[in-house]
Amino acid sequence: MSAEGSIHEEASAGTASMKSSLTDAEGSRNRADSSGSHISKQLESYNEEHQEQGVHVEYILVAEFEVDQGPLMEHQYPNAISGDEHMLAELMLPDQAHLYDQDWTIFFLHRDAEQTEGKEVDQSGQPPLIYVLNLVITKHDATVKRGAKVKAMAICTRHSFLHIYKPILLLALEEYFKSPTIETLEKLYNSVNEMDLSCMPQISVLESQILASSDNKEIFIEKFEEMQLTASPVQRSPSSLSYYPTGDSGLMIGGMNSETNGKPKYIDLMSGRKAFINRDTHEFESRVVYHGIPIPVKIPVAILPETVGDFSLIQLITTFSTPHSHNPQPFALHPHLTTNGPYTHPIIVLINALLTQKRIVFLGKAKPSGEVVDHVLASCALASGGTLRGFTRHAFPYTDLSKVDDLLRVQGFIAGVKNPAFANHDDWWDVLCNIDTGRIKISPAIKQPPSSELLQSNISFSGVSNPDTGDNAFMDDILHCITSRFGESAVRARWRDWVVRFTRMAAAFEEVVYGASALWIGQEDGHVVKGHGYVWPDEGTKMRDLTANAARIEGWRNTRSYYAYVQDLAKLYTAKPIKSIDLHHQLDRLRTLRLSHFASSEIFLALHAAMTSYEAINQVLCCIPEYQGGVYPIAVGLFHPYQKVRFAAVEILERLRDHIAGRHFFNSMNRFQRLAFVRLKEERDAWAAGQQVQGQGQGQGIGLGVGGVGVEG
Repeated sequence: MSAEGSIHEEASAGTASMKSSLTDAEGSRNRADSSGSHISKQLESYNEEHQEQGVHVEYILVAEFEVDQGPLMEHQYPNAISGDEHMLAELMLPDQAHLYDQDWTIFFLHRDAEQTEGKEVDQSGQPPLIYVLNLVITKHDATVKRGAKVKAMAICTRHSFLHIYKPILLLALEEYFKSPTIETLEKLYNSVNEMDLSCMPQISVLESQILASSDNKEIFIEKFEEMQLTASPVQRSPSSLSYYPTGDSGLMIGGMNSETNGKPKYIDLMSGRKAFINRDTHEFESRVVYHGIPIPVKIPVAILPETVGDFSLIQLITTFSTPHSHNPQPFALHPHLTTNGPYTHPIIVLINALLTQKRIVFLGKAKPSGEVVDHVLASCALASGGTLRGFTRHAFPYTDLSKVDDLLRVQGFIAGVKNPAFANHDDWWDVLCNIDTGRIKISPAIKQPPSSELLQSNISFSGVSNPDTGDNAFMDDILHCITSRFGESAVRARWRDWVVRFTRMAAAFEEVVYGASALWIGQEDGHVVKGHGYVWPDEGTKMRDLTANAARIEGWRNTRSYYAYVQDLAKLYTAKPIKSIDLHHQLDRLRTLRLSHFASSEIFLALHAAMTSYEAINQVLCCIPEYQGGVYPIAVGLFHPYQKVRFAAVEILERLRDHIAGRHFFNSMNRFQRLAFVRLKEERDAWAAGQQVQGQGQGQGIGLGVGGVGVEG
């Protein structure tokens, strides 16, 4: 095992990925000198044993700031994870921590592939990150030097939803101030690892996308009910179910009536109590019992890529949008970043920088470290959109000046800092995001893209005038969502659409410029209905969009996130059940284009033939999110002039109605569509009965085939 792969060296770089992640991405391994101690064999065997047991928290760390010696590590439980304790303690005690009574930070620890011997890897084929949630508390005390005690406690976990541990960590550090012993850490370690997630439903990738894009609080509730019904009474936690004593009166605690609440329920025969499932299915409710205090926790069920902690996209967007809206300032022009000219919106500059793998620094001298961390994590999710990955592995939510040499070895890092010295060294970063002022600055020392890259695009799109990315209109829509209080989920959903739209445009760009695209997998020759990719109303609009986005697409094509996305698409294509048509493309055609009767009938009949399994319906639901109108493009088929298409639309909607998630989409239809569905269902049943009476079409059902599309019945 090299020193590069040891956890303490990764931590000393703000996270150890500053060395290992860069070499993994570039395909070369530049080994660092072995200056630190290796993780002991005893710790490795301990890790293997506890990974098999599925512990939630692997380590607990405590550090203290000593006036004479600086940051010192006091305890590491259950074993030490670092030979260089001072470097890890520096991360736990950020700059100016003494100015705040309480501050939170997050950083990541990385391991080499040699250390895990390939036993556990993430989507990128690398050992998974260890996420560290760190709490710093300052207690003023006139009896000690400089009048205060500053201690930090950190929880190390493989769960990206590490924010659930905040209330427990707060209680534990307060307890540690009173009793600074290893037994205090042992109690915390045992408490968090006794958290029961056995009843948490396991959902597929497609189900996760459906859940994340829906605001319905009961979607997939059947999965929760099934897990609870099959669990033992010991596993059924009162924190995840609301139990009420049953009685003849039917009255519940607090005066609630069991028959009028309208919530799913079942009888727990073991306890004689009636349990009501009262939850938002986006979260699984469990609890951690610490010092006899049951602390409720809510774990996100749908965890999308690059989502770490409880950041806010609204906060990130507001921070840099407000000063720009009041007093716009021009940016220095750069082809990858200023895609709308010198007055490109700062959030668009930021996401362009993320997509094209620029070095990004978030500076917050006058802000708590926790706020700086939140901006870094939010920016990773902003660029990912739950679709792309490769951002958090090269993100350093908090780092300091002492680690700048290691930081600069990483290409395309995203770092959070508090030291204003970073602002004075424009050769350390490409884009500086000043959280204090709300301004984003492009470095005058930033490298320009190679001339060959721009030349190829100019040749391909010569003659196209007035290109417009549409980013200004998009940002107006985002800011309208924020001011209208649509909520965090609505903003994330719209950014997810923007990222997906960008990737689909990139595929079309590659096909135009290079003749083929690695972002589209499949052969259209085998498609029932021809066509794939992003949908434009006409060729002129397509060329204008591709021209406007050409520079940032070219910049993205040579990044880690691009290559990771190509790999992910190959895996998804193998796993997805419907390959006979490009669902996204065909449903977008129904939603946005004015098609001929024959063209639309091909799509409806192909959908009818393809939606034959549970996962196939999930795949369709991923393409018709509720915030884009839900089943509207399918419900339009109820009014098609061809009878076979109308009957096909009825059967498609019936399958959605009988699907555990599709039923919520079905219920969102308006009254006009529902009446048409009921009328056509009765008409179809009567027609089928008539066919049987006449002895015609036996064994053929209603004869919904692609052939004879234009036949009326």
